[in-house]
Amino acid sequence: MLRLTLHPLAQVSPTRHGIPWLGFIVYPNHRRVKARNLRNFQHQLRDRWQEYCEGHITFAEFNSNVQGWINHVRYANTWDLRRHVLAQPLLKPTATKHARNAGYPRLNETIE
Repeated sequence: MLRLTLHPLAQVSPTRHGIPWLGFIVYPNHRRVKARNLRNFQHQLRDRWQEYCEGHITFAEFNSNVQGWINHVRYANTWDLRRHVLAQPLLKPTATKHARNAGYPRLNETIE
C-alpha cells in the first residue's frame, strides 16, 4: 500500500477542463495557447518592431524573437492563429482612425 495523501490546498479537477502548463492549456486530445501568452507576444512584437524601425536592434534580432515564439506555439494546433497574428499590421495607424491596414508593413512582406 502506498499511503499517498493529497495536499490540503491541491485541487482535483477533470482533465477535460484542461491543465495549464508551460503557456498552454493541455486537454486530453489537444493543446491550446493561453490567451495571456498571445496578448504578451502581440505587445512584444509591436515593441520589437518599433525598436527595429528606430535602429536599436537588427532585423536578425527581431526575427529571432518572432521565430522563438513560433517554435513555442507550434506544439499546439496553431497554424491559423500564427497566420492571423503575423498578418496583422505591426504599427497602428495614427493619421486616420479608419485607415485599415493602409500602407503598413506586414511581417511576411519584404522590407525595403
